[in-house]
Amino acid sequence: MFEKLEHLEAKYEEITRLISDPEILADTAKYQKHAKAHSDLTPVVEKFRQYKQVKTGIADARQMILDSHSEEDLRKLAQEELAHLEERLASVEADLKVLLIPKDPNDEKNVLLEIRAGTGGDEATLFAQELFRMYSRYAESQGWRIEIVSSSASGVGGLKEVIAMIEGKSVYSKLKYESGVHRVQRVPATEASGRVHTSAVTVAVLPEADAVEIQISEKDLRIDTFCSSGPGGQSVNTTYSAVRITHLPTNLWVSCQDEKSQIKNKAKALRVLRSRLYDIALEEQRNAIAQDRKSQVGSGDRSEKIRTYNFPQNRLTDHRIGLTLHQLDRIMEGNITDVIDGLVTHFQAEKLKNEVAVGS
Repeated sequence: MFEKLEHLEAKYEEITRLISDPEILADTAKYQKHAKAHSDLTPVVEKFRQYKQVKTGIADARQMILDSHSEEDLRKLAQEELAHLEERLASVEADLKVLLIPKDPNDEKNVLLEIRAGTGGDEATLFAQELFRMYSRYAESQGWRIEIVSSSASGVGGLKEVIAMIEGKSVYSKLKYESGVHRVQRVPATEASGRVHTSAVTVAVLPEADAVEIQISEKDLRIDTFCSSGPGGQSVNTTYSAVRITHLPTNLWVSCQDEKSQIKNKAKALRVLRSRLYDIALEEQRNAIAQDRKSQVGSGDRSEKIRTYNFPQNRLTDHRIGLTLHQLDRIMEGNITDVIDGLVTHFQAEKLKNEVAVGS
């Protein structure tokens, strides 16, 4: 581990020199590339330097304890300092191990959030709408920008489906574990007998693909236009502004009708299509890597129930990590930081265990 850290520190120092080079400063593309690499390395290099400082402090404290010329009071202070530094060393080593876990290359990306009502009829659509509100409020608290790409309302004011793009800093790193089946248990407003019903909503979080990562050929696309439906006024409902794009090789299709402009709707639809194709490619890659083991760490498996929202007991339970919080009312208002942090910490620890197992 420490050989790797020495190598990273040397690389960091070389990049630090490069980003001060007038030639690099004059080339925007090169400068941005080096600046990003410098930024990525900074946390681990700073932590490694802390580690070396603590090691030096430990050596000095031990020398003072062994030094026969030191006064008793000084030796006592050195023993106290040694105990403190050894405790600090263990903490810094643990931080370094986490920082050395290979990063998900998608962590900094924007995401495509897709929420669909599942079993439960009207009640499922109402919960889909509430989940979208929850994620929207959380996004606002993080300073992210959220934009609806397409949505389909139910007759009771819920959402059959909503697709939205969320843009901002490290969006995927925080939302990637939200993919899966979300189950709700509560008494529906339409239930006269007061019985608790169970409904389900599916959530998918897809990293947005760059054009260079997923190249789509025009010959592989069929583009249909049609009149938008729903609210929007005469100009929306009477012009062919809505767009449906079908990717012929995979038969995937995406439609968008939120904008008055056909060009804008097409651009939005292409972003969604590119992200879905990227997700398929990622899933194929994961399956190839994990075909001989059952680990689901970081896979975003959507086939099983991941969370239950129990309204009568004001309780949220995440079944993957055994987390239970009796503050569902706050969570539904977008206060999901404790849930997000719990998931990130858990899966980070799982990845660290896997790294240790592979290395041993």
